[in-house]
Amino acid sequence: MEPLARHHSVFFLIMRRMRTPLIMLITIMAISVLGLTLVPGVDDDGKVTYLSFFHALYFMSYTATTIGFGEVPYSFSDQQRLWVTISIYMSVIGWAYTLGSVFNLLSDRSLRQAISMQRFVRAVRRLREPFYLVAGYGETGRLICQALDRKGVRAVVLEIDDNKVGEIDLHSYALDVPAICADAGNPETLKYAGLTHPHCAGVVALTNDDQTNLALAISARLLAPKVPAVCRAEHRATSANMASFGTRHIINPFERFSETLALALHAPNASQLMGWLTGLSGTRFERRRDPPRGHWIICGHGRFGRWMVDAMDAEAVPVTIIDIEPKGDGVHRWVQGDGTGKDALTEAGVTTASGIVCGTSSDVDNLSIAVTARELNPGLFVILRQNHYDNRALFDAFESDITVVPSRIIAHECLAILSTPLLAPFLAEVRTRDEDWCGAHLERLTTRLGWTVPEIRSERINLSRAPALYRRLMRGETVTLSMLLRWPVDRSVALHCEVLFLDRDDDDHLLMPAANTPIRAGDELLLAGTAAALNDFRLIVGNEHTLNYVLTGEDLPGGWIWERLARSKARASLPAPANGRPKSNGSYLP
Repeated sequence: MEPLARHHSVFFLIMRRMRTPLIMLITIMAISVLGLTLVPGVDDDGKVTYLSFFHALYFMSYTATTIGFGEVPYSFSDQQRLWVTISIYMSVIGWAYTLGSVFNLLSDRSLRQAISMQRFVRAVRRLREPFYLVAGYGETGRLICQALDRKGVRAVVLEIDDNKVGEIDLHSYALDVPAICADAGNPETLKYAGLTHPHCAGVVALTNDDQTNLALAISARLLAPKVPAVCRAEHRATSANMASFGTRHIINPFERFSETLALALHAPNASQLMGWLTGLSGTRFERRRDPPRGHWIICGHGRFGRWMVDAMDAEAVPVTIIDIEPKGDGVHRWVQGDGTGKDALTEAGVTTASGIVCGTSSDVDNLSIAVTARELNPGLFVILRQNHYDNRALFDAFESDITVVPSRIIAHECLAILSTPLLAPFLAEVRTRDEDWCGAHLERLTTRLGWTVPEIRSERINLSRAPALYRRLMRGETVTLSMLLRWPVDRSVALHCEVLFLDRDDDDHLLMPAANTPIRAGDELLLAGTAAALNDFRLIVGNEHTLNYVLTGEDLPGGWIWERLARSKARASLPAPANGRPKSNGSYLP
């Protein structure tokens, strides 16, 4: 990281603001001391005497600071007392002006920003563990930081709103979260926030301004090309611009949901499988009814509504659009209105429709549309857009079939990309499979693991992540998945997890690999299961004693002393030959 810029230095800022008061104080002190050395006084013998510069400075120092020891070294003459009186009033004026300048400086916003920036830079510079740079602390940023904190991973936050920065201290994070109120699109600020820090594990651009997210994506691409960047983009032009610049992960929440809806329309089992795997870990996944393929109504033709129309058109589903300003494209049926009243919904055919999308930018309007539509057609499939996460209590009270929360969509995908990069290619492979395959594996996995959303992790078989298993594989031993996925307490019990995807360096990727699949050094496994089971798996591949028990059923003695005792016991149990002498390794030579 580069040193802090000069204009951010608190010392230089204070010097600039206090320059005039300090010069005034120094000038008053110099004149007072000089005058006191020139004014004649009288000693104890009645002789004329003059104060030295030392005595004059000493006297003015304790007089100006209101300590007041007395007159030194002799009692002052009337001339000296007159000059001291003038000096006192001059120093009072000087100190009053200086103290006023100090109070103004302490309340100055620039000084507070400079102090905050220096604290922030020092906190980031001291980080010695992986962290993620999160730009934007709105609803999505808060969800990301909370999830990272639960995983024990640090986050550094950039937020343009000072009030949101203050909210960070109110949240009970287990780890300190360095945060600063600054523009995330400024490359200099990004450097101070740790973009070029050796421990920066990734960048997440979540601001509500596409241009800021684009600027951050460009800065990350140029300044830290090896650091993965996940950027939010709400407009198609911004997504295309980011993609042309080489941004690896671009998230448009409306586009993602339109893809999910299109998948649910033509492959409901695949949609259910992906929803179960990508939900919030530890929560109960409720299997919803599949979206019907009849006539649909879309309320609101904004950014979200346009994506929904495109998804319906791709699946050849007839659509009626309700909007305040009908555009009349000649392809779809349009109805003017906001959808909150019965007239517009009735004109759109809500009584015979199969589903409705409440997709305006107002949460109140969306709830009003959903309630009115359900009254007119109780069997209607309702997709409800929730713009603000804080309104979740209202949306939970209404039992919609699908509630679209953009902040949650972005947060879940960001966490999946950053913490489990192997999940994205796995989901891409799932989309290519047919309904029978997805339905069979959904049934198998949920029967095995239950409907609680499993925890997803990836483990690479290398010397640093899985030393015990890696050494055995390098010695030529054959280890299959079924041999490895055993409970380390009782190897007869299968471990409560499944291998979803196996990625190999030679591009030999296996989706839902069979139990007898042999593991190779360098493989990366995508696992789904309980947190305890995944922790057990990490222990198995990393600890030689645990791995040996899982593979052979034999308990190796732990520690140097117990291993020596075990070898001694083994040597003692061997029968000694008639003629021979023992070797040092316990065998016998004839």
